[in-house]
Amino acid sequence: MSSQFLSPLTPQCPARLLAEARNHPVPRVALVNAGAAAPLAGLREATEAGLAEPVLIGDPDRIRAAAGEIGWDIAPFRLLAAPGPEAAPMAAALARAGEADSIMKGQIHTSTFLRGLLPSAMGLRHRGTVCGHVFHITMPGNDRPLLLTDAALNTAPDIATRQAVLAHAVRLARALGLATPRAALLAPSEDVTMGIPCTGEAAAIARWASDALPGTLVEGPMALDLVLSAEAAAIKGYASRVSGNADILQVPDLSTGNALFKLMSLGMGACAGGVVMGLSVPLLLTSRAQGAADRLASAALGVIVASLPQ
Repeated sequence: MSSQFLSPLTPQCPARLLAEARNHPVPRVALVNAGAAAPLAGLREATEAGLAEPVLIGDPDRIRAAAGEIGWDIAPFRLLAAPGPEAAPMAAALARAGEADSIMKGQIHTSTFLRGLLPSAMGLRHRGTVCGHVFHITMPGNDRPLLLTDAALNTAPDIATRQAVLAHAVRLARALGLATPRAALLAPSEDVTMGIPCTGEAAAIARWASDALPGTLVEGPMALDLVLSAEAAAIKGYASRVSGNADILQVPDLSTGNALFKLMSLGMGACAGGVVMGLSVPLLLTSRAQGAADRLASAALGVIVASLPQ
Protein backbone atom coordinates (compact mmCIF):
# COMPACT_ATOMS: atom_id res chain seq x y z
CA MET A 1 0.00 0.00 0.00
CA SER A 2 1.33 3.44 -0.93
CA SER A 3 1.85 6.01 1.80
CA GLN A 4 -0.73 8.77 2.10
CA PHE A 5 2.18 11.21 1.89
CA LEU A 6 3.11 10.23 -1.68
CA SER A 7 1.86 12.58 -4.38
CA PRO A 8 -0.50 11.13 -7.01
CA LEU A 9 0.91 13.60 -9.56
CA THR A 10 3.29 12.43 -12.27
CA PRO A 11 6.37 14.65 -12.59
CA GLN A 12 6.63 16.48 -15.92
CA CYS A 13 9.80 17.90 -17.40
CA PRO A 14 9.22 21.66 -17.72
CA ALA A 15 8.73 22.94 -21.28
CA ARG A 16 10.63 26.14 -20.46
CA LEU A 17 13.76 24.17 -19.57
CA LEU A 18 13.52 22.07 -22.73
CA ALA A 19 13.07 25.19 -24.87
CA GLU A 20 16.17 26.82 -23.35
CA ALA A 21 18.22 23.66 -23.87
CA ARG A 22 17.28 23.52 -27.55
CA ASN A 23 19.00 26.88 -28.06
CA HIS A 24 22.37 25.13 -27.66
CA PRO A 25 24.34 22.48 -29.60
CA VAL A 26 23.42 18.85 -28.95
CA PRO A 27 26.04 17.32 -26.61
CA ARG A 28 27.56 13.86 -26.77
CA VAL A 29 26.35 12.23 -23.55
CA ALA A 30 28.36 9.34 -22.12
CA LEU A 31 26.07 7.05 -20.10
CA VAL A 32 28.13 5.21 -17.46
CA ASN A 33 27.02 1.60 -16.86
CA ALA A 34 24.27 1.85 -19.42
CA GLY A 35 23.00 -1.73 -19.04
CA ALA A 36 19.68 -1.02 -17.31
CA ALA A 37 16.26 -0.02 -18.63
CA ALA A 38 15.63 3.09 -16.50
CA PRO A 39 18.73 5.13 -17.40
CA LEU A 40 18.51 4.01 -21.02
CA ALA A 41 14.87 5.14 -21.17
CA GLY A 42 15.85 8.56 -19.84
CA LEU A 43 18.65 8.89 -22.38
CA ARG A 44 16.40 7.71 -25.18
CA GLU A 45 13.86 10.40 -24.31
CA ALA A 46 16.64 12.99 -24.27
CA THR A 47 17.89 11.75 -27.63
CA GLU A 48 14.43 11.85 -29.18
CA ALA A 49 13.98 15.36 -27.78
CA GLY A 50 17.14 16.48 -29.56
CA LEU A 51 19.12 16.92 -26.34
CA ALA A 52 21.69 14.13 -26.55
CA GLU A 53 23.90 12.12 -28.86
CA PRO A 54 24.39 8.87 -26.89
CA VAL A 55 27.67 7.19 -26.07
CA LEU A 56 26.90 3.96 -24.20
CA ILE A 57 29.50 2.54 -21.80
CA GLY A 58 29.35 -0.76 -19.93
CA ASP A 59 28.70 -4.44 -20.54
CA PRO A 60 27.63 -4.66 -24.23
CA ASP A 61 25.38 -7.69 -23.70
CA ARG A 62 23.55 -6.03 -20.81
CA ILE A 63 23.23 -2.78 -22.73
CA ARG A 64 21.75 -4.53 -25.76
CA ALA A 65 19.39 -6.56 -23.56
CA ALA A 66 18.19 -3.45 -21.71
CA ALA A 67 17.73 -1.59 -24.99
CA GLY A 68 15.67 -4.50 -26.30
CA GLU A 69 13.59 -4.41 -23.13
CA ILE A 70 12.53 -0.83 -23.85
CA GLY A 71 12.37 -1.30 -27.63
CA TRP A 72 15.22 1.08 -28.50
CA ASP A 73 17.41 0.45 -31.54
CA ILE A 74 20.88 1.49 -30.36
CA ALA A 75 22.71 0.31 -33.48
CA PRO A 76 23.42 3.90 -34.67
CA PHE A 77 25.17 4.85 -31.43
CA ARG A 78 28.68 4.39 -30.12
CA LEU A 79 28.94 1.49 -27.66
CA LEU A 80 32.08 0.98 -25.58
CA ALA A 81 32.81 -2.11 -23.48
CA ALA A 82 33.97 -1.50 -19.92
CA PRO A 83 33.70 -3.58 -16.74
CA GLY A 84 31.68 -1.85 -14.03
CA PRO A 85 34.54 -0.12 -12.12
CA GLU A 86 36.17 1.02 -15.37
CA ALA A 87 33.11 2.65 -16.93
CA ALA A 88 33.40 6.02 -15.16
CA PRO A 89 37.16 6.38 -15.81
CA MET A 90 36.48 5.56 -19.46
CA ALA A 91 33.89 8.35 -19.60
CA ALA A 92 36.45 10.72 -18.07
CA ALA A 93 38.97 9.72 -20.75
CA LEU A 94 36.41 10.43 -23.47
CA ALA A 95 35.73 13.87 -22.01
CA ARG A 96 39.46 14.66 -21.78
CA ALA A 97 39.84 13.66 -25.43
CA GLY A 98 36.95 15.91 -26.46
CA GLU A 99 34.75 12.94 -27.36
CA ALA A 100 32.06 13.49 -24.70
CA ASP A 101 30.41 16.77 -23.69
CA SER A 102 28.62 15.52 -20.59
CA ILE A 103 28.54 12.36 -18.48
CA MET A 104 25.35 10.71 -17.20
CA LYS A 105 25.04 8.32 -14.27
CA GLY A 106 23.56 4.96 -15.24
CA GLN A 107 23.04 1.83 -13.13
CA ILE A 108 25.90 2.55 -10.77
CA HIS A 109 26.25 3.63 -7.15
CA THR A 110 26.78 7.36 -6.85
CA SER A 111 29.98 6.92 -4.83
CA THR A 112 31.51 4.66 -7.50
CA PHE A 113 30.42 7.04 -10.25
CA LEU A 114 31.97 10.07 -8.55
CA ARG A 115 35.19 8.30 -7.54
CA GLY A 116 35.90 7.70 -11.20
CA LEU A 117 35.31 11.32 -12.20
CA LEU A 118 35.91 13.87 -9.44
CA PRO A 119 39.57 13.36 -8.44
CA SER A 120 41.77 15.95 -10.12
CA ALA A 121 43.92 13.07 -11.41
CA MET A 122 41.04 12.14 -13.75
CA GLY A 123 41.68 15.39 -15.62
CA LEU A 124 38.18 16.90 -15.43
CA ARG A 125 38.74 19.21 -12.46
CA HIS A 126 41.54 21.64 -11.73
CA ARG A 127 43.15 20.95 -8.37
CA GLY A 128 41.45 23.06 -5.70
CA THR A 129 38.26 23.61 -7.70
CA VAL A 130 35.15 22.92 -5.63
CA CYS A 131 32.35 20.99 -7.34
CA GLY A 132 28.71 21.36 -6.41
CA HIS A 133 25.43 19.64 -7.22
CA VAL A 134 22.37 21.67 -8.18
CA PHE A 135 18.82 20.37 -8.47
CA HIS A 136 16.47 22.20 -10.87
CA ILE A 137 13.08 21.67 -9.22
CA THR A 138 9.71 22.57 -10.72
CA MET A 139 6.19 21.88 -9.52
CA PRO A 140 3.44 20.37 -11.73
CA GLY A 141 1.92 23.05 -13.96
CA ASN A 142 4.61 25.63 -13.17
CA ASP A 143 7.83 26.05 -15.16
CA ARG A 144 9.50 28.42 -12.69
CA PRO A 145 12.47 26.62 -11.11
CA LEU A 146 13.90 26.50 -7.64
CA LEU A 147 17.60 25.65 -7.72
CA LEU A 148 18.39 23.55 -4.65
CA THR A 149 22.01 23.11 -3.61
CA ASP A 150 23.78 21.01 -2.40
CA ALA A 151 21.63 17.93 -1.84
CA ALA A 152 23.81 15.22 -3.38
CA LEU A 153 27.54 15.87 -3.28
CA ASN A 154 29.03 17.90 -0.41
CA THR A 155 28.10 16.18 2.85
CA ALA A 156 28.92 18.75 5.53
CA PRO A 157 30.35 21.73 3.63
CA ASP A 158 32.32 24.48 5.33
CA ILE A 159 31.75 28.14 4.54
CA ALA A 160 34.27 28.24 1.69
CA THR A 161 32.68 25.19 0.05
CA ARG A 162 29.21 26.67 0.40
CA GLN A 163 30.41 29.92 -1.17
CA ALA A 164 31.79 28.05 -4.18
CA VAL A 165 28.64 25.94 -4.54
CA LEU A 166 26.43 29.03 -4.32
CA ALA A 167 28.48 30.64 -7.08
CA HIS A 168 27.79 27.57 -9.27
CA ALA A 169 24.04 27.89 -8.64
CA VAL A 170 24.11 31.61 -9.47
CA ARG A 171 25.96 30.85 -12.71
CA LEU A 172 23.30 28.29 -13.65
CA ALA A 173 20.49 30.69 -12.71
CA ARG A 174 21.90 33.31 -15.06
CA ALA A 175 22.24 30.72 -17.83
CA LEU A 176 18.52 30.04 -17.34
CA GLY A 177 17.75 33.71 -17.97
CA LEU A 178 17.54 35.04 -14.41
CA ALA A 179 19.30 38.39 -14.58
CA THR A 180 19.17 39.03 -10.82
CA PRO A 181 18.99 35.67 -9.03
CA ARG A 182 17.50 35.65 -5.53
CA ALA A 183 19.11 33.20 -3.13
CA ALA A 184 17.98 32.10 0.32
CA LEU A 185 20.34 30.46 2.81
CA LEU A 186 18.32 27.92 4.78
CA ALA A 187 18.59 27.57 8.57
CA PRO A 188 16.15 26.70 11.37
CA SER A 189 15.82 30.39 12.29
CA GLU A 190 16.45 33.84 10.92
CA ASP A 191 18.33 34.74 14.11
CA VAL A 192 22.04 34.09 14.45
CA THR A 193 22.40 31.71 17.39
CA MET A 194 25.71 30.37 18.71
CA GLY A 195 24.11 27.00 19.46
CA ILE A 196 23.04 26.62 15.79
CA PRO A 197 26.25 27.08 13.78
CA CYS A 198 24.55 27.13 10.38
CA THR A 199 22.82 30.42 11.28
CA GLY A 200 26.15 32.18 11.69
CA GLU A 201 27.52 30.48 8.59
CA ALA A 202 24.55 31.74 6.55
CA ALA A 203 25.04 35.28 7.80
CA ALA A 204 28.72 35.13 6.85
CA ILE A 205 27.92 33.80 3.36
CA ALA A 206 25.32 36.53 2.82
CA ARG A 207 27.87 39.20 3.74
CA TRP A 208 30.44 37.63 1.42
CA ALA A 209 27.93 37.47 -1.45
CA SER A 210 27.19 41.19 -1.31
CA ASP A 211 30.64 41.79 -2.86
CA ALA A 212 31.52 38.44 -4.41
CA LEU A 213 28.25 37.88 -6.33
CA PRO A 214 27.24 41.28 -7.75
CA GLY A 215 23.76 41.44 -9.23
CA THR A 216 22.53 38.72 -6.88
CA LEU A 217 20.21 39.07 -3.87
CA VAL A 218 21.41 36.71 -1.13
CA GLU A 219 19.69 36.57 2.25
CA GLY A 220 20.23 34.39 5.27
CA PRO A 221 19.83 32.81 7.64
CA MET A 222 16.21 32.16 6.65
CA ALA A 223 13.80 29.57 8.04
CA LEU A 224 11.87 27.62 5.42
CA ASP A 225 8.58 29.43 6.02
CA LEU A 226 10.32 32.74 5.31
CA VAL A 227 11.88 31.33 2.16
CA LEU A 228 8.58 30.09 0.74
CA SER A 229 6.09 32.68 1.99
CA ALA A 230 6.14 36.47 1.75
CA GLU A 231 3.07 36.40 4.00
CA ALA A 232 4.99 34.55 6.70
CA ALA A 233 7.76 37.13 6.42
CA ALA A 234 5.25 39.96 6.84
CA ILE A 235 3.66 38.33 9.88
CA LYS A 236 7.07 37.88 11.49
CA GLY A 237 8.20 41.38 10.56
CA TYR A 238 11.04 40.02 8.45
CA ALA A 239 11.97 42.55 5.75
CA SER A 240 13.02 40.59 2.67
CA ARG A 241 13.39 40.88 -1.09
CA VAL A 242 13.71 37.10 -1.36
CA SER A 243 10.81 35.67 0.71
CA GLY A 244 8.28 33.98 -1.53
CA ASN A 245 10.43 34.63 -4.61
CA ALA A 246 13.62 32.63 -4.11
CA ASP A 247 15.30 31.30 -7.24
CA ILE A 248 18.03 29.48 -5.28
CA LEU A 249 17.80 27.65 -1.97
CA GLN A 250 21.08 26.69 -0.34
CA VAL A 251 20.85 24.11 2.44
CA PRO A 252 23.41 23.83 5.25
CA ASP A 253 24.22 20.14 4.65
CA LEU A 254 23.47 17.20 2.42
CA SER A 255 21.07 15.50 4.86
CA THR A 256 18.81 18.56 4.89
CA GLY A 257 18.93 18.96 1.13
CA ASN A 258 18.40 15.29 0.38
CA ALA A 259 15.32 15.13 2.63
CA LEU A 260 13.91 18.33 1.13
CA PHE A 261 14.46 17.18 -2.45
CA LYS A 262 12.81 13.82 -1.80
CA LEU A 263 9.86 15.45 -0.05
CA MET A 264 9.32 17.70 -3.06
CA SER A 265 9.77 14.84 -5.52
CA LEU A 266 7.78 12.09 -3.79
CA GLY A 267 5.37 14.16 -1.74
CA MET A 268 4.63 17.03 -4.13
CA GLY A 269 5.14 15.53 -7.60
CA ALA A 270 8.02 17.84 -8.44
CA CYS A 271 10.37 17.26 -11.35
CA ALA A 272 13.99 17.37 -10.19
CA GLY A 273 16.81 17.40 -12.71
CA GLY A 274 20.30 17.34 -11.25
CA VAL A 275 23.76 18.38 -12.43
CA VAL A 276 27.23 18.54 -10.90
CA MET A 277 29.12 21.72 -11.81
CA GLY A 278 32.78 22.61 -11.44
CA LEU A 279 34.31 20.17 -13.93
CA SER A 280 35.21 20.58 -17.59
CA VAL A 281 31.98 18.73 -18.44
CA PRO A 282 28.72 18.52 -16.47
CA LEU A 283 27.83 15.34 -14.62
CA LEU A 284 24.17 14.36 -14.85
CA LEU A 285 23.48 12.90 -11.43
CA THR A 286 20.07 11.57 -10.42
CA SER A 287 18.88 9.02 -7.90
CA ARG A 288 18.41 5.50 -9.28
CA ALA A 289 14.77 5.73 -8.15
CA GLN A 290 14.02 8.86 -10.17
CA GLY A 291 11.93 8.59 -13.31
CA ALA A 292 12.26 9.56 -16.96
CA ALA A 293 11.04 13.15 -16.44
CA ASP A 294 13.84 13.82 -13.95
CA ARG A 295 16.42 12.24 -16.25
CA LEU A 296 15.16 14.32 -19.19
CA ALA A 297 15.40 17.47 -17.08
CA SER A 298 18.93 16.47 -16.09
CA ALA A 299 19.84 16.05 -19.76
CA ALA A 300 18.44 19.50 -20.54
CA LEU A 301 20.50 20.98 -17.69
CA GLY A 302 23.54 19.21 -19.08
CA VAL A 303 23.03 20.85 -22.47
CA ILE A 304 22.89 24.30 -20.84
CA VAL A 305 25.88 23.77 -18.53
CA ALA A 306 27.96 22.20 -21.31
CA SER A 307 27.47 25.40 -23.32
CA LEU A 308 28.85 27.66 -20.57
CA PRO A 309 32.34 29.07 -21.14
CA GLN A 310 35.03 27.32 -19.10
